[in-house]
Amino acid sequence: MLSSVLNSKRAIMVNIQIMRTFTKLRGILSTHKELAHKLAEHERKIERHDTEIKAVFEVIHQLMSPPTKEMKKIGFKQRED
Repeated sequence: MLSSVLNSKRAIMVNIQIMRTFTKLRGILSTHKELAHKLAEHERKIERHDTEIKAVFEVIHQLMSPPTKEMKKIGFKQRED
């Protein structure tokens, strides 16, 4: 506050530096907010992918397990006369 009231070269330079610092700080904070938002978004995607991958593995395991009931053979049966 004092640097903006005083009218010397040094006070003006200090005031400019303070403004630059606050501007840079605001930019860093907004960047971190964006990064935090993107990180949260990626975490949600990964969680969704995890559940989808688990579902795929469950289907694969079901396909690998032997059938529970005996399937009829395909083809013709010979008649016995």
